[in-house]
Amino acid sequence: MIEVTHDTPLATIWLARGGARNALSTGNWRELAASVARLAASDARAVLIASREPGIFSAGADIAGFAELQREPARATAFREALSGAIEGVAALPMPVIAAVDGGCFGAAVALILACDIVVAGDGARFAIPPARLGILYPPADVDRLTAAVGRGHAARLLFTGDAIAANEALAIGLVHHRTPDALPFATDLAARIAANAPQAVRGLKRMLNAEPGGEARFDAAFAGPELREGLAAFQFRRPPEFP
Repeated sequence: MIEVTHDTPLATIWLARGGARNALSTGNWRELAASVARLAASDARAVLIASREPGIFSAGADIAGFAELQREPARATAFREALSGAIEGVAALPMPVIAAVDGGCFGAAVALILACDIVVAGDGARFAIPPARLGILYPPADVDRLTAAVGRGHAARLLFTGDAIAANEALAIGLVHHRTPDALPFATDLAARIAANAPQAVRGLKRMLNAEPGGEARFDAAFAGPELREGLAAFQFRRPPEFP
């Protein structure tokens, strides 16, 4: 199941399906998409994605349901659409999204962290993309994000072999961005520092990172906004800014 806690200015999406090692069914992916849609309209300044279960981030998609998908092609389409709806929803969130990976992160869970802006890996983090071992594929948008993150060669190796890699190698190839003994405390502190900054500026910078059109106009308009007034006042009086 998916749990969401929202203690303004931070929100956390918790993967909490312990009996299945946080493997997500079609219904769970839909639940995640709905949770993400609610957060998109919220006042959260940063979003964390983490696991409630020790020793595992997520086993990815729930393989227990794959035999049914094989028997009924329409269910396979529904699964793909649910998976895509959740992952693309995370990628489209207007505020920064940070994944805290403690434990295994496999299959579709790798696609989930690739949709995040920042990925933090703890000591026990391991990553694998095993669809080739099951005889299935990986969605095109997720392959594109993987290739953009690690390059074609590493993407090919991960996809073709299904081999697992540890946190240090994931950092070295660009699959994750920070390496720390415990991912969640580091990610929470990082999110808090982000949330302390000007929220509309942070959202605007994310749009810049996503190369959305209209960046020049948004850049110019920011100089007339209230966040700059507060930022300049804080600088002048040497105090922390207090952004509404």
